Amino acid sequence: MRYLSAYLLATLGGNSNPSIDDISGILSSVGIEVDKERATKVIAELKGKNVAELIAAGSTKLASVPSGGGGGGGAAAPSGDAAKGDSPAKESKKEEKKEEEEEEDDDMGFGLFD
Repeated sequence: MRYLSAYLLATLGGNSNPSIDDISGILSSVGIEVDKERATKVIAELKGKNVAELIAAGSTKLASVPSGGGGGGGAAAPSGDAAKGDSPAKESKKEEKKEEEEEEDDDMGFGLFD
């Protein structure tokens, strides 16, 4: 990935055909040791190709890759209390109070620096 990034940086800098020395110069400027074999492979794979077209093609491929998450489940049905008139805001306040009480119990009656 670092060799590809260095290649792309060189092309962004105006060099349409970066060499191993160009890639080595970019990577060594940030303290990365260069493997000439890998750098040569990247250059050979990208030689004569339009970088902008490659990025556009890669972006369309990445759009189809699942990236986790998924948005979660649907909303829960209201409970009997909500139907009786307790609003969700009241329920959340009750839950917050319970959480605060639980947190207070966690200190077991003494502080860290007492």
